[in-house]
Amino acid sequence: MKGGAFIVGPWDGAGAVLAGLAREVGLDPVHSYSSLARAEAQAIKTPLLFFLCAAVDDIRTLKPMADAIRFSPARRLRFSPLIYFTHNPALEDIKRCINMGFDDVIVLPQSGARVEERIGRLVGSVQVYFETPTYFGPDRRNRFEEVVAHPKRGSGGEFRRIEIIRRPDTGTEVLNGEEQVVL
Repeated sequence: MKGGAFIVGPWDGAGAVLAGLAREVGLDPVHSYSSLARAEAQAIKTPLLFFLCAAVDDIRTLKPMADAIRFSPARRLRFSPLIYFTHNPALEDIKRCINMGFDDVIVLPQSGARVEERIGRLVGSVQVYFETPTYFGPDRRNRFEEVVAHPKRGSGGEFRRIEIIRRPDTGTEVLNGEEQVVL
């Protein structure tokens, strides 16, 4: 796997485990996430960046980081895979991750091969993203009925359906971006 990774969370403990896992699956360079500016600078050198988030006590504390990435004007960051790693997946936390635009939630422990497989699904194949005034992220509407009707994601009005493909060497390519209106 080619691409770099930012570890969101403490650089010791869970963050160190994620850093090791990132290196095991071939992501390089691996840095601790400290700011959007640092991520923007790295995106110039590394076309595909993953944001691997360590488990936190309150998933809502990840929202500022997720919003900064998902609503970044830089395409390489905006479409970056966001992945949350946890040992105890609470349904509410999974829903919150979906509503923040995360691409995946991975429950640990997992082998490096299994994590590489999950990450690999986000690269090299067409992904569908949706953009509304308050949501930008993958089409995850089929995960939970409550997410479909979530008012922050929009239950009507204008939205943009975007088809993308991520490639390690060139980053994200937008294949199709259609403006649509749902009444």
